[in-house]
Amino acid sequence: MNHGQSATPTSPGELLGLLRDGKARTRTELATETGLARSTIRLRLDALMNAGLVTSGGDNAATGGRPASKFVFNARARVVLAADVGATHATVAIADLTSEPLAIERLALDIADGPDAVLGLLIDTWRRMCADPGLTAPVAGVGVGLPGPVEHSTGKPAHPPIMPGWNGYDVPARIAADFAVPVLVDNEVNLMALGEHVRCFPNEENLIFVKVATGIGSGLISNGRLHRGDVGAAGDLGHILAPHACDVRCRCGNSGCLEAVASGPAIAARLRAAGLDATTNADVVALLQAGNAIAGQAVRQAGRDIGEVLAAGVSLFNPSLIVVGGALAQAGEMLLAGVRESIYRRSLPLATERLRIVTSQAGENAGVVGAAAMVVQHVLSPTVLDRELA
Repeated sequence: MNHGQSATPTSPGELLGLLRDGKARTRTELATETGLARSTIRLRLDALMNAGLVTSGGDNAATGGRPASKFVFNARARVVLAADVGATHATVAIADLTSEPLAIERLALDIADGPDAVLGLLIDTWRRMCADPGLTAPVAGVGVGLPGPVEHSTGKPAHPPIMPGWNGYDVPARIAADFAVPVLVDNEVNLMALGEHVRCFPNEENLIFVKVATGIGSGLISNGRLHRGDVGAAGDLGHILAPHACDVRCRCGNSGCLEAVASGPAIAARLRAAGLDATTNADVVALLQAGNAIAGQAVRQAGRDIGEVLAAGVSLFNPSLIVVGGALAQAGEMLLAGVRESIYRRSLPLATERLRIVTSQAGENAGVVGAAAMVVQHVLSPTVLDRELA
């Protein structure tokens, strides 16, 4: 997987980009691979080893002479603090420099309590987790996913529909007051897409991640990178007009949105109208898993509605993979069957020839893995790292 290094790694940061694949290499191997002089390689490695980002050890291969030292990326040199915040809960983690969570906690919260209360809870949780003797490495940065639109360049929420009191709030400044490191913020679905990509599907260059839960959203990986769009509003799938939604009112104020007919609450409302006891996403999944035929039909229809809107995305974006996650994805094959049915019916054969549609592999950790990956991509980018090492 390309970590952003140029064709010939010349700076320490670019050399680290090469080593981030986890393979140990000797100085000679690095010189051969990069075309750089041995003396240059030595200087670059010294800078990276002084920062703790690369470690060396003798290789036990019996070559007759003294074994050459091999150099390898030290993913535990720093830790990243990550949080995936939803409307009613958050997953909080400490991860290493491969975005792998080393410790995870799940918290109940209410996003409507506002930024001071919610961010204060996250900060307290990270502080407590950092006190663990096994997690004492310096903090490289903080990554946060929020359940609404975020202006990624500033980290400020932008008119989020379910987050009263958060509009324009300077989230990075609040967190940086406690942790004096880079703080990056994004929409939670973007980070779930990034998490699936880096952890489970690193070779898929073009994928759409769809979250189906209380709301419906999507994240796009394009040419191996997260595609945020001009102002960070890319992927707002839930508020596209759904073919069969007619005049159903949506919480965004419009009528006929996909979310108004195919989200968890919309399915639950349909089941209640049919006399079933369903209020939450979990109720819907439980009915489905118990084999309830009405719930099965309702979820499959929601899948079809999502698929009809996604089919336009398939034609526009031509992904090789669609990953479906979120609370309703636990409904498994029934939801996916509906999605597949619509997409294969509505999209051109060329666009669907290689297309796979699967459920989330990273599951409930997708968001924190993505939040950590967002920070790692920033702090280990050659531009930022070379500036730090200088």
